[in-house]
Amino acid sequence: MKRITTICLSAIITSALLITNSCREQSSFYIKSVTFPVDATPQQKTNLAARVVPTPQQLAWQQMELTAFIHFGINTFTGREWGDGTESPALFNPEAFDARQWVRVLQEGGMKMLILTAKHHDGFCLWPTATTGHSVAASPWRGGKGDIVKEVKDACDAMGMKFGVYLSPWDRNAPSYGDSPRYNEMFRQQLTELLTNYGRIDEVWFDGACGEGPNGKRQEYDWASFYEVISRLQPDAVTAIKGEDVRWVGTETGYGRPTEWSVTAFAPGGRSEMAAINSQLGLNEMSADLGSRKLLEKAGNAFWYPAEVDVSIRPGWFWHEEENNQVKSLEKLADIYFNSVGMNAVLLLNVPSDTRGLIHESDAARLKEFGQWIGNTFSNNLLTGSKARKSKHAAATDGNPDTGWETGRLPEIAEFSLKQPARFDVIELKEDIRKGQRVEAFRVEASLHGKWQEIASGTTIGYKRLLKINPVETDKIRIIVSESRGKANIAETGLYLSASFNGRDF
Repeated sequence: MKRITTICLSAIITSALLITNSCREQSSFYIKSVTFPVDATPQQKTNLAARVVPTPQQLAWQQMELTAFIHFGINTFTGREWGDGTESPALFNPEAFDARQWVRVLQEGGMKMLILTAKHHDGFCLWPTATTGHSVAASPWRGGKGDIVKEVKDACDAMGMKFGVYLSPWDRNAPSYGDSPRYNEMFRQQLTELLTNYGRIDEVWFDGACGEGPNGKRQEYDWASFYEVISRLQPDAVTAIKGEDVRWVGTETGYGRPTEWSVTAFAPGGRSEMAAINSQLGLNEMSADLGSRKLLEKAGNAFWYPAEVDVSIRPGWFWHEEENNQVKSLEKLADIYFNSVGMNAVLLLNVPSDTRGLIHESDAARLKEFGQWIGNTFSNNLLTGSKARKSKHAAATDGNPDTGWETGRLPEIAEFSLKQPARFDVIELKEDIRKGQRVEAFRVEASLHGKWQEIASGTTIGYKRLLKINPVETDKIRIIVSESRGKANIAETGLYLSASFNGRDF
């Protein structure tokens, strides 16, 4: 909390300067969070929120765009989604387990990180933990000497993929669950093992699920101590969902919000003081509005808390044989991609392993198609080589995310003449989020039959916005930023023609 407190004090001092001279342009940024002065006006709050930026770890996480979940454990062998913790470890025996096959298949799908369910709600641990006998050490797999976490991490390291761990706080096997101090100590020990014995961990994923019900066991999690373990042992890891760096988008459908702010009034993590902020504002992860000007007026803080969209490639999260023919179609995955990665979020696509310890052939084939579709769609930016009417706007078409242009007086119009008429149906816009998220409204127009006509519009952009439109053909387009929280920074602009699906247009 020391770092956050320092940031907050800095924000208050700078805010006081802003109040003294509201016309003076401020250039300072606030890493991860800012606290508003109690007498700040709505406009001053908006100005401060515009200067909240991600940590280097949050930025690196966002740049991955597409990551993978693998749900694998005792449920794989029982056919259940939520185990009750009474399952025998003897059931766990993936005789053909091949972590390299997992990584190879996921990389063919374009995924940059693998997050493994090291322990799901049933409490069965995929590593030989010292905290419980309910683990792979009690299973027949590898003669009780195996370690799924190690083999997966080794495969990721060897093949250049990042690695994260899912550790369920809810544990239906642990006798200490409900005895808060005892269970919290056990959970810290499990975290310590995972974050000490396997090298670099890039993401720690805490599920918020708990099915105990009103008459079940009540466990008070010591979130502050959990975060301390992570920051001490894996300072470069982001913490997700019940963590402080990455937010659940609020649905498991694969679809984000049309207006998705990474700068939110919604407070991150599980600490009681953060829960109190959200309660006072009437917010939860599923709230439609987490960062509008109207909401910021009522808030005392703004946080960089970007969205992760999690969805499974199948109906369930774990593998079930009867779902082998229910893998999502390529068309569906493409639509999810546009509505997650293309809506300022990271897509976490679950691909479960089967009882052999392999990603099933039907899932593997679909992922390969998906990866090829992404590559074919976004390999040719039709704006490359175009001529910008104003020279500064050309920086957003050079393919370099570190360059771009800053808006001046709004509305600002960036007009481009293509090398030749081109047909496209995908528009890409990106802000340089190292300088905050600021665009509140934009539109795109094309010159059609000698007149400018609107072909797309939206509210937020953020790290990436993809707009899927009906195909148009033109030699001139213009991007119009009409509303922004101060000067917006446009990093990239693109036009693409989406690849077809077996000869069918999307």
